Amino acid sequence: MSKVRVAAFTLSLDGYGAGPNQSLEHPLGEGGEALHQWFHRTRVFTQMTGQGEVVEDLNDRFATRSFENVGAWVLGRNMFGPVRGPWPDDTWKGWWGDNPPYHVPTFVLTHHARGPLAMEGGTTFHFVTGGIHEALDRAREAAQGKDVRIGGGVSTVRQYLEAGLIDEMHLAISPVLLGRGEAFFAGLDLLKLGFRCTEQVAAEKALHVVLSRG
Repeated sequence: MSKVRVAAFTLSLDGYGAGPNQSLEHPLGEGGEALHQWFHRTRVFTQMTGQGEVVEDLNDRFATRSFENVGAWVLGRNMFGPVRGPWPDDTWKGWWGDNPPYHVPTFVLTHHARGPLAMEGGTTFHFVTGGIHEALDRAREAAQGKDVRIGGGVSTVRQYLEAGLIDEMHLAISPVLLGRGEAFFAGLDLLKLGFRCTEQVAAEKALHVVLSRG
């Protein structure tokens, strides 16, 4: 059965998924880049950036697993880019260059309409103005029986959690303190939402935790 899942979502020890003051210069917020040190020597990262050395370890296996059986993605607008308000034009095409890492239909939550954007490698961005339920319905249809991955950021994941729509989460807890930023757990009762810890593995620069619902 297909799942709606969050995977390889990195948090600081104090529960932040991004630092403060996100911008073009700091897409993960100030200090946010430090969260992802565990990811930088994985196969996924080197394929995305074309640089670096792959280390075949637990981090690599979790990163690779996060892309398995994914038929569609849902992203918040911040995950697509720093542009706010109405789209001024079609110049901005995402953080990742001409070949984004998704390679499947990807649905971006926004309040401002924009036509579909086809990129290299099989990624097509669809901009959804009808909210989280419309985006998920369209993603499920596009996934054709495969999983839908909720890519973030923090606000988007929290909206889907609060609506009871996420089946599984893989969180990578990084040994970093941010102090402030986008708090992931604030006000959430994951136990009441039906989650339990089904896997925990310590790796270099990350504790990988899988939470499953039901």
